[in-house]
Amino acid sequence: MIDAFLLFAQEGPLVPWYFWAGATFMLVVLGIIILIVLLNYGQLWFQAAASSADISLWSLVGMSLRQVNSRLIVKAKIMAKQSGLDIDRRNGISTRRLEAHYLAGGNVMHVIHAIIAAHRAGIDLDFDRAAAIDLAGRDVVDAVRTSVLPKVIDCPDPRRSGKSTLSAIAKNGVELRVRAKVTVKTSLEQLIGGATEETVIARVGESIISAIGSSEHHTHVLENPDVITRAVLARGLDAHTAYEIVSIDIADIDVGENVGARLQNDQAEADTRVARAKAEQRRAEAIAAEQENKAKVAMNRAKLVFAEAEVPKAMADAFRSGSMHAPHENGQA
Repeated sequence: MIDAFLLFAQEGPLVPWYFWAGATFMLVVLGIIILIVLLNYGQLWFQAAASSADISLWSLVGMSLRQVNSRLIVKAKIMAKQSGLDIDRRNGISTRRLEAHYLAGGNVMHVIHAIIAAHRAGIDLDFDRAAAIDLAGRDVVDAVRTSVLPKVIDCPDPRRSGKSTLSAIAKNGVELRVRAKVTVKTSLEQLIGGATEETVIARVGESIISAIGSSEHHTHVLENPDVITRAVLARGLDAHTAYEIVSIDIADIDVGENVGARLQNDQAEADTRVARAKAEQRRAEAIAAEQENKAKVAMNRAKLVFAEAEVPKAMADAFRSGSMHAPHENGQA
């Protein structure tokens, strides 16, 4: 073997010199590329590797080529790993899923924060559902927060309607002004496509007005305000909404005006005006009939005078024609 090596050294290399030059150039270029990659991504890769975030160096290079914020993806992956979430490449929060959500225009950090909060609270929320909620335009972090800590909605909401109370009228005609507090929590299953707060407020307000309107007397509502809440909750107002109604509490009830009495008074005044108008019409008709009768009397008198005036003329014509003779003294003509 030593003799063969000496023979190779004496005869020189079997490969041309330009091959070695090209190989050396390629090695230098490859080293420069590796050095550039390490300078740009070495710190991120080392940070991910130290946190067991399962992100390769070439994945970081691919993110730059796909115009993905690699620092954001690494940060999200590290947060998921440190929070005990599943980052398995097949079923967990993988790098490819995070990149896809980023390229779709979603907020990666919001999704990770929401999943971590749901995981800590024992709420079943996977990455696909959280990403879908985020892409639908809903605040997924606020949705999880509201699921953990229910929020209170004013009914009516003065900021939206400009009114501070609901006006409802019982069957006896007395107005009640009601202000309610609706406690809701987010329903993650119905968040996508579910109706918003405005629908919940409108449904609750309509049900409160209907419940009061079904009461025979306003004092029944004042004595038992929970009658309203029970009637409202029994209707299932949170169907097809993004929220689940926890409770409805009547915060305040004020007695307004007696609308029934006012309407009756207005009706009585209207009836009085109608009666007066009809009486005035009858009086005017009577006056007109009286004037018509007076005109007829005057006309008949004129006819009588005209007829009386014709009598002397008729007598004169009779005398003139000899139809009438003056009586003799013995009574014979």
